[in-house]
Amino acid sequence: MTDEPDFADADTLSAFAQNGDRDVETTLRPRKLADFVGQPRVREQLELVLESARRRGVPPDHVLLSGPPGLGKTSMSMIIAAELDAAIRITSGPALERAGDLAAMLSNLTEGDVLFIDEIHRIARPAEEMLYLAMEDFRVDVVVGKGPGATSIPLEIAPFTLVGATTRSGALTGPLRDRFGFTGHMEFYSADELSQVLRRSATILGITLDADGEAEIARRSRGTPRIANRLLRRVRDYAEVRSDGKVTLEVARAALEVYDVDELGLDRLDRAVLTALVKSFHGGPVGVATLAVAVGEESTTVEEVCEPYLVRAGMLARTPRGRVATPAAWEHLGLRPPTEVPWEAGRFDQGNPGLFG
Repeated sequence: MTDEPDFADADTLSAFAQNGDRDVETTLRPRKLADFVGQPRVREQLELVLESARRRGVPPDHVLLSGPPGLGKTSMSMIIAAELDAAIRITSGPALERAGDLAAMLSNLTEGDVLFIDEIHRIARPAEEMLYLAMEDFRVDVVVGKGPGATSIPLEIAPFTLVGATTRSGALTGPLRDRFGFTGHMEFYSADELSQVLRRSATILGITLDADGEAEIARRSRGTPRIANRLLRRVRDYAEVRSDGKVTLEVARAALEVYDVDELGLDRLDRAVLTALVKSFHGGPVGVATLAVAVGEESTTVEEVCEPYLVRAGMLARTPRGRVATPAAWEHLGLRPPTEVPWEAGRFDQGNPGLFG
């Protein structure tokens, strides 16, 4: 027998929770800027942009929303459309593989529509180049024919507002980024803001949630409303089956223990990464690809899902030689940091032999 975590179970549970609750997530989305909790700076700036456009009777400038997953970029795009009393068309960067895909979507827009492109940094280059002209001149050039006889036919499109969302603003090309008239960066939420999110969601879902239970869920939600709402639903399930339906501090703690969310908000995969880093690689440094193999995950999953929060929580450090466990990581796992610690500068120069080949 082995004491290694069962990653497949954690992945399956997470996927089931996300897919099964899509309708609920839609219900919980705020409809107006006034209902949107958090992001006060972005809300104030957007309110000015939208109100100015309304008074002038024109579509507002194109909007780029950046920030980590789960902070409300999609919700904000829908709010923009609602505030403008406009229709919204939704697509994603990976879905726009060819310029023709984008041309078909743009040609169906009516004046004032909002076009939302999620993961806009992943849009294919031919579609991106077509988007330049559409954003600036509300026109696209459609190529008819092939070879020397091909001709370009200009096609006028209705004035619209593009809202792009990205988790990697640095991956956007300069020409695309420069065509957005407003850029808003979404920040992680404070515990108080997450409590407000949970309070609103509990009211909508009819969940009895006391202040202590609310604070406990907020504390473990990694600064992310999407995670807070997901944990609230799982705690509700526990409360209905194993308690009297009321979410108290005791119920929240017991439920989150069942779902393997610890007091810092780390889940099984987060702890597996730390455990591998500490026990298998003596605290590092170790490359992310090697670390991913050790926990049976893809490198992108470790790098994009686990690492950002582990770094924010002070558990992991990125160095030129690889990932390193901090003293807080050792202590969180109930272990004593070694005397010769890998986070000292001298160890960064040497690294761990055999880990980077």
